[in-house]
Amino acid sequence: MKFINLIKNIWKIEDLRGRLITTFLFVLVYRFGSYVILPGVDPDTLANLHAQTAGGLMALLDMFSGGAFSNASIFALGIMPYISASIIVQLLSIAIPYFQKLQKEGESGRQRMNQITRVLTVAILLFQCPSYLINLSAQVAQASGEHLAIGFNWFTIYSTIILTAGSMFVMWLGERITDRGVGNGISFIILIGIIARLPGALIQEFSSRLNDAGGGLIVFIAEIIILILVFAFAIMLVQGTRRIPVQYAKRVIGNKQYGGVRQYIPLKVNAANVMPIIFAQAIMFIPIAIVGFNTDGSSAFARAFMDNNGFWYNLVFAFLIIAFTYFYTAVIINPQQMAENLKMNNGFIPGVKPGKKTAEYIDSVMSRITLPGAILLSIIAILPAFARFFGVSMSFAQFYGGTSLLIMVGVVLDTLQQIESQLLMRHYDGFLDSGMHIKGRTGNVVY
Repeated sequence: MKFINLIKNIWKIEDLRGRLITTFLFVLVYRFGSYVILPGVDPDTLANLHAQTAGGLMALLDMFSGGAFSNASIFALGIMPYISASIIVQLLSIAIPYFQKLQKEGESGRQRMNQITRVLTVAILLFQCPSYLINLSAQVAQASGEHLAIGFNWFTIYSTIILTAGSMFVMWLGERITDRGVGNGISFIILIGIIARLPGALIQEFSSRLNDAGGGLIVFIAEIIILILVFAFAIMLVQGTRRIPVQYAKRVIGNKQYGGVRQYIPLKVNAANVMPIIFAQAIMFIPIAIVGFNTDGSSAFARAFMDNNGFWYNLVFAFLIIAFTYFYTAVIINPQQMAENLKMNNGFIPGVKPGKKTAEYIDSVMSRITLPGAILLSIIAILPAFARFFGVSMSFAQFYGGTSLLIMVGVVLDTLQQIESQLLMRHYDGFLDSGMHIKGRTGNVVY
C-alpha cells in the first residue's frame, strides 16, 4: 500500500513526473541503439565476438556498454572514452595552471573544460575505433572465413565515423538525463547497461547450479544470501558518515536570542561515492584498448593486466581505487571553504580555533575516515575474483561485488535521494516514514 501511495505522490508532481518520463525515453533510445549493428556487418557472423566477451575483462567492457560491444553496435564503445577523457582533464587541473584557472572561473570555466573534454573524447575514439574494427574483423573471419576490409578504405572511414558519433550521442544522452531527467546521466547510462545483463547472469548461474550433482540448489541459495549481505554492506559503506559537532555562539539582537545551539557537520566515509570505481575501471581498460581488444598476440605483461581474475590486475585495481578516492574526495570536499562558512555564520568546533585550525581539523578527520572507506571500497571491488575462485560463473561473479555492484548501489541511492528530496519539498511522504531518509552523494542528512 505504501509503495502504491508513493507512486501516486510521484505522479502528482508534474516536474518530477516529466523528469521520470524523460529519463525513461532516453533509456529506451540508448537500449534501442545497442542493437543497431554497424552497416556492412552480418549479425550471423558475430558468434565469436559474443564468445570473446563471455569472460575476462572483455565481459566487463561489454557490460559497461550494455551488450553493445558484443553486438557490433553503433554504441559499441559506449561511454568509457568520455570517462577516460574526464579523468585526463581532472588530472590536468591539478598540474597545469591553465586548468586550475578554469576551475576558479565558475560556470564559464566549467563549460570550457567540458568542451575540452569532448574534444579529447573524440581524439580517444579516433584511436579506439580502428582497434575495435581490427578485432571485429578477426572475430568475423573466424566465424565465416571472410575478413572485413580494414584499412584506409570506405568501410573503415564510415565505421569509425559511426562509432565515434555513437559514443558522442551516448554522452549527449547522459548529459540530457542530468539536465532534464533524474540522477547523474553518465552514471545512469552505465547503470542501465549493468542491469540489462543481470537477469541473464542470474538465470545462467541458476541453470548451472541445477545441473550440479549434490546440493547445487543449496549452493545457489547460499550465493544469493551472500550477495544480499555484500549488497547491504555496500549500502552501509556508501551511506556511512562521521559527524563533527558544531556550536553556534549566542547573539542577542533586540529582544531575540540567536545561536547557542549545537549541530553537526556530516562527513561521508565514502564522499567520492562510485566515482573512484568508474575512474579506476576506465584506467584498467587502457591496456586492452592499446592491443586492439585482441589478447591473442599480446605480451605476458599485457595479458596479466587484462585478466580480471589475476593477482596483478586486482592489486593495481585496488591501488587505483584508493588513490582516486583520495583524489575525488579532495576535489569535492574543501575544508578551507567549510571553515570560512562556519566562521561567517558565527559557528565553531568546540576545542578548535576558528579559521585555519578548523580547516586543518576537518582535513585531518576527512583523511582518517577516507582511508578505511577507500580500503573497504577496494575490497568490495575485487570480490568477483574471490567469487570466481569458489566456482561462481563469470557472468554472475561480476555482480558479486566489484564495479557492477558498487555502481548499482551508488547510482540507485543517488537517484532515489533526488526523488526523495522532490517529494519532501512538496510535503509528500518519501521512501521512509520518519527518521533519517536516503542520503545521496552530497552527504547531507534529511530529517
